[in-house]
Amino acid sequence: MNPILIEFPDEFETERLLIRMPKPGDGKAVFDAIQASIKELKPWMPFAQEGSSEQEVEANIRNAHVQFLKREDLRLLAFHKDTGQLVCSSGLHHIQWDIPKFEIGYWIDSRFSGNGYVTEAAEGITKFAFQELRAKRVEIRCDAKNKKSRAVAERLNYQLEGILRNHDLSVDGKALRDTCVYAKIKS
Repeated sequence: MNPILIEFPDEFETERLLIRMPKPGDGKAVFDAIQASIKELKPWMPFAQEGSSEQEVEANIRNAHVQFLKREDLRLLAFHKDTGQLVCSSGLHHIQWDIPKFEIGYWIDSRFSGNGYVTEAAEGITKFAFQELRAKRVEIRCDAKNKKSRAVAERLNYQLEGILRNHDLSVDGKALRDTCVYAKIKS
C-alpha cells in the first residue's frame, strides 16, 4: 500500500498534552523554544549548531507539515492543554512502512524541563505508533552520553538492545560517539 493513503489522526491527547502535526504558523513557537533552550540543545542536536532565523524555522515547519501529509516523516509538536504553550518537539522518524517501524526523537523547551513532559509525550507517541500505525517496532536512539534522553527510554521500559560503538560523530563533528539503541516491539 502506498503510505500516502494510510489514514490516521493528525493529533491526539495525553493527560496534559495535545500532540499534533506541525502546521504553518507554528514556526514562531518553535523558534522561541529553540532560543530558550539553545544551551541544552547544542550538545545533542545538529539543528542547534548554527543559528536559524524565525523565517527559516517557519520554512522548516512547513516542510515538516508536507512530509507528514506525504507520510515521509511524522514530526509532532506537544502543546500544554491548559496554556497552549509549545512544550516539546518530537515525532516518528526513519519510517519503514513495510514493517512498520519508527524511531522516536524528542527535545524539550528548557523552560518546561523536569516536569515529565517528554516522558509523557514519548509514551503517548509510542501508544499512537502501536495502536494507530500498527507498529511492530519503535526505537529510541540517542548518544550514549545523553543521560536525560536515555532516562526517558528507560522510564518507558524500552529495552536497551545494544550500544553501537563509534557509530556516529558528535554534533560538532569533533569526536566519535556511541549510540544507544532502545526498542519496544509487538509481535
